[in-house]
Amino acid sequence: MSRDLSGVLVYAEQNAGEIHPVSYELLQKGRQLAEDLGEELIAIVLGPEGLEADELVYRGADRVYCIQGEELSQPNLITYKDNLKRYIIDEIKPEIILLGATPFGRSLAPRLAIAVDSGLTADCTDLQIDEEDGRLIQIRPAFSENILAHIKSTSDLQMATVRYQEFDEAERDDSLEGEIINAEAERSKDHGLKVLERLAGKEVNITEEDVIVAGGKGLKNPEDFSLLEELAEKLGGEVGASRDVVDEDYIGKEHQVGYSGHRVKPVIYIACGISGAPQHLAGMKESDTIIAINNDPSAPIFEHCDYGIVGDLYDVIPEMIDRIEESA
Repeated sequence: MSRDLSGVLVYAEQNAGEIHPVSYELLQKGRQLAEDLGEELIAIVLGPEGLEADELVYRGADRVYCIQGEELSQPNLITYKDNLKRYIIDEIKPEIILLGATPFGRSLAPRLAIAVDSGLTADCTDLQIDEEDGRLIQIRPAFSENILAHIKSTSDLQMATVRYQEFDEAERDDSLEGEIINAEAERSKDHGLKVLERLAGKEVNITEEDVIVAGGKGLKNPEDFSLLEELAEKLGGEVGASRDVVDEDYIGKEHQVGYSGHRVKPVIYIACGISGAPQHLAGMKESDTIIAINNDPSAPIFEHCDYGIVGDLYDVIPEMIDRIEESA
């Protein structure tokens, strides 16, 4: 390993100046790795003018690079990659880089890995330091979540993206002190990309919901998601979906739960017409309470739920809605 590289660097993703919670989860795990290595925990955040970096110190970062500029007001991957590369190569020189496996992080990480000549393991669920050689062991599910692969990069600089909600957030302590380095962003060379318009739409983030009502292949057509939406609204939650119905364009991918979708941990998860394939279970098995509705008594979902209802969702859900309205 190169002796020029030292420290664990966490990329703190932000949107409109607000730090994504996955950054605090990475700081918690990053602190463990840094202590195992006897090195610093460093954070870097990029965005428009007015970013507040103190919170990253209160969550445990020893040093924070806060890179600001108007050119970072839009989520331009090339501009973000170029600025990160400059600080990683010329100044920080970390041994390990961690990013959240968010939609933006998943797009940024491979571009950055190529730019800094690093290996990259995506969608990790755990990270450890090998006691023998001090290398990063990157752990991620493989073969439809049936095994956990343990991966080591051959490059000196090691990089991983980590799934959201895999770790607890680093506890906040406003008595912590750390160094904050403020710097101006550099404009990238002309890359042919320009943000023309930001389209407004319904903001959906099922990872933050306490109640999710999810639909699967038991739904006969896309319009029937309105039934699930009504139940979710009554319970103050949001609609989720299995991959099958997302692939059939019944509903948008932002609602997808599972290995290739979102990992969720709601208080209540209601699986409607979902058989319980391993790919889907991987995304919701840690829900506090799982309720399954399926007309097939042998469906695998019944082996994983807290409450199971063998019946037609088109009969069960309207009755649930009526009961909720009666008790209101």
